[in-house]
Amino acid sequence: MTGSRVVAVGHHQPERVLTNAELATMVDTSDEWIRSRVGIESRRIAADDETVDAMAANAAAKALANAGLAATDIDYLVVATCTAIDRSPNMAARVAARLGMTTPAAIDVNTACSGFTHALATADHAIRAGAASKALVIGSEKLTDFTDWTDRSTCVLVGDGAGAVVLVAADEPEVGPVTWGSVPEMANAVRIEGRPGTFGQEGQAVFRWATTELPRIARQVCERSGVAPEDLGGVVLHQANLRIIEPLAKRLGAVNAVVARDVVESGNTSAASIPIALSKLVERRELPVGAPVLLFGFGGGLSYAGMVIRCP
Repeated sequence: MTGSRVVAVGHHQPERVLTNAELATMVDTSDEWIRSRVGIESRRIAADDETVDAMAANAAAKALANAGLAATDIDYLVVATCTAIDRSPNMAARVAARLGMTTPAAIDVNTACSGFTHALATADHAIRAGAASKALVIGSEKLTDFTDWTDRSTCVLVGDGAGAVVLVAADEPEVGPVTWGSVPEMANAVRIEGRPGTFGQEGQAVFRWATTELPRIARQVCERSGVAPEDLGGVVLHQANLRIIEPLAKRLGAVNAVVARDVVESGNTSAASIPIALSKLVERRELPVGAPVLLFGFGGGLSYAGMVIRCP
C-alpha cells in the first residue's frame, strides 16, 4: 500500500445544551458579548458518567458502523485528548476494552487542540510504513472537567464531545502529507496546569498568531497536497473562534469550499472539534464524496498540524 484513505466518520455529543442565556445567569456575561467575540451560541456539557473514553467509544462505534467494519478489524487505535484525568491506563486502552478489540496498538496523543490532526498523521504514517492496515482515530474531550465557571473569559468557550474516523490502507493515497510544527516560545499560551488543573489561555496572543500566521501555513498544507485553495471542497479548522475561522478561510482563498462553523453550536471541544465538525458535514451530505477537504488544528503547545483528505 502507498497510503491511506478515510472511509467513515462518526461523532458523539452529550444531550445537555448550555446556551449563552443560561451562562449569563452563572457569570457576568451576555449572549451578545459571547457571540460578538467568539461566535458561540451554545455548547454541549457532558454528564458525570460521560467520560472521555465513553464518549470516544460512542463516536468510534458510529464510525465503525458507517465503515461496515468490526472493532476487531482495527489494528491501530489512537485517541487525541488533553482532558484524560487518569495517567494510566490511557484512553486508547480503555476505548479498546469498551469496543471489544483484540490486539490493537493503542496510544494517546496530547497536543491539545491540534491533537486530532497529529493523531491522523501518525495513523497515516503507520499504514504507509506497513505497521497497520486499518486504523481508528478519535478526538475526545471533556473540557468542562477543567473549567473555572467563574471565569467569563474561558467558561464561555468550552464544550464536550468526541469524533472519530476510520482509516484504511489504499493504493492511491487520499490523506495528504502532514504539515506540522510548533511555536515553543508560545507554549504557555494555552494551558491546563496544576492539580486538578484549570483551562486558561492568553486569548489575544493566540488570536493574533492565528490570524496572522495560520493562512500562510494553511497554504503550505495545500501546496504539499497538490491542491489549490480554490479547489477545496471543504475547510474544517479547529473550532476555536468564528472570528478566526471565517477570515482564515477567506485569506486562504478557499472561495468554493464549505467552511465548518460547528463552533457556533458546539463551542470549543479541543481535539474533538475537527472530527465532530467533519462528521456533521458528511452526515448532512454538505460535502461531495471525494472532494478535497482541508483539516487544520492548532492550539496548546503552541502546536499545529494540517493535511488535505478526500471526503468519505
